[in-house]
Amino acid sequence: MGYSSALATFFVSLVIVVFINEIDGKPLVPAFFIFGDSSFDVGNNNNLPTTIKANFPPYGRDFMNHIPTGRFCNGKLTIDFASEFLGFISYQPAYLNLYIKGKNLLNGANFASSGSGYHESTAKLYKSISLNQQLEFYKDSQNELMKIAGRSDALSIIFGAVYLVGAGTGDFLLNYYMNPLLYNVYTPDQFSDIVVGCYANFIQNLYALGARKIVVTTLTAIGCLPATITLFGPAHSNKCVVKINNVAINFNRKLNSTSVNLRKVLPRLNLVLLDIYQPLYNLVTEPSKYGFSEARNSCFGTNLLERTSIFRDKNVIVRLCANASNYVFWDDLHPTEAANKYFADKLILEGISVIH
Repeated sequence: MGYSSALATFFVSLVIVVFINEIDGKPLVPAFFIFGDSSFDVGNNNNLPTTIKANFPPYGRDFMNHIPTGRFCNGKLTIDFASEFLGFISYQPAYLNLYIKGKNLLNGANFASSGSGYHESTAKLYKSISLNQQLEFYKDSQNELMKIAGRSDALSIIFGAVYLVGAGTGDFLLNYYMNPLLYNVYTPDQFSDIVVGCYANFIQNLYALGARKIVVTTLTAIGCLPATITLFGPAHSNKCVVKINNVAINFNRKLNSTSVNLRKVLPRLNLVLLDIYQPLYNLVTEPSKYGFSEARNSCFGTNLLERTSIFRDKNVIVRLCANASNYVFWDDLHPTEAANKYFADKLILEGISVIH
């Protein structure tokens, strides 16, 4: 079958899946569970003793009711668009924000924590929730599901759910390049090996808890983030930092080969790896082609320390753009809702096979 025929078949299948979902009114999968860092965090950090929070304005400016929920964005994250596509009428809640769990977990939950990463030390540095601790919370949620749905239905939810995992940016930008205990001991390539090993362990542990449909995002073009360009690029540069992008490319190669091996050794594992490196690189290098006018400066802030809420005092008044949809970046590390929508459209097409 030629490429065009295969692509046409794929889109027909996609339309059929969405059409069936709209007719019966049920989500495409019984639940959606999310693990990772600030790209996916919807408020788990709100009540933690960490400086990495987004539960204050102008975060959430363009979200429902203009409320800052803890999302590092002006509006929706990629996972919000993914949840909508899967047919859920409400977003998966931040697990730590649930005062009453029970039925609130029937459609899944979000365990992601800003400042986290595959490497345990990343979360420790910022007092965030490590990926291992996120797994412990997931175990707790399984017990809650057993109580509310019964063992048989709970197992059906667990085995049929989609699990999304996204981390790695914090391991490199917030940990390795900021931590002399790592930077002076390991080369980027050596540290990549360590992080990929942590990734493999996480997937195996998640699999052991019943996950069979797992979607993993690659490391994005971290050399193109405004914070990276400011910290590691030449003075007044608008270009991506090539050496750091190369670290991401190398890491993603290892992530891919490791994922291939995991599929071989874990029976019935449907593991899909989604490339988020190229989509961001495309937006940054050719923003006008995709409907954006600004890809170097973020929507709000006056300098790196103020635009990145990891360091910013929430009471500091900063510059705020009028229309975030023209910008690729909301702050110096995170995309706008408009960029997230672009990413989601790309990733949904790549990840649709996991729901079958």
